[in-house]
Amino acid sequence: MTRIGVITFPGSLDDGDARRAIRLAGAEPVRLWHGDHDLGGVDAVVLPGGFSYGDYLRCGAIAAHSPIMREVRDAATRGVPVLGICNGFQMLTEAHLLPGGLVRNDHGAFVCRDQRLAVESTSTAWTRGFDQGEQIVVPLKNGEGGYVADADTVARLEDEGRVVFRYVDIDPNGSVNHIAGVANEAGNVVGLMPHPEHAVEPGFGPDTGAAMRSGVDGLRIFRSVLESVLAG
Repeated sequence: MTRIGVITFPGSLDDGDARRAIRLAGAEPVRLWHGDHDLGGVDAVVLPGGFSYGDYLRCGAIAAHSPIMREVRDAATRGVPVLGICNGFQMLTEAHLLPGGLVRNDHGAFVCRDQRLAVESTSTAWTRGFDQGEQIVVPLKNGEGGYVADADTVARLEDEGRVVFRYVDIDPNGSVNHIAGVANEAGNVVGLMPHPEHAVEPGFGPDTGAAMRSGVDGLRIFRSVLESVLAG
């Protein structure tokens, strides 16, 4: 069975939800600790949402220097799929595994809403199960989720098809070009601010036209990486 590690940092909030999403997707979740020096041979890695180290300095800045992040960098270089969700996305930018950074929402307030996203790239390890341009709905909750990067970096991301998710209808935090998630050049490392792990099980996801809390769009992100691992 495919084994996917979820790293818990001091202040992680959604690591349990990420493990549940992985289990529902059909893989084995593996608990990893920020102080570990070994990923335990997992097939993929998830950096979950939360408030690592209380968001001191900058969100994700301290966590990016945790011992296990050296192993994450090495694994990413080897092509191991890595997903950073919300605070995990912030860690990936702070660790320079993804370009740009995340800043305080432009309206200055914490946002919590079900967010419509467009899937802009299906060439990553985490989105191969979607159709190009498909729209999905997953929850969003952050206070420092505005994606920023210099103009050259943004142009390169757009030109190379490395914008993976884009906000639809509304830009909830002032991200440049409505960017909600990006990938590295190889497509194995993806970071996004919305929380797919909160849209994986009927009765607990976003409302849909079919029924309240029936949205499970996030589950396909985790199933996509299973396809990627099995495809070699």
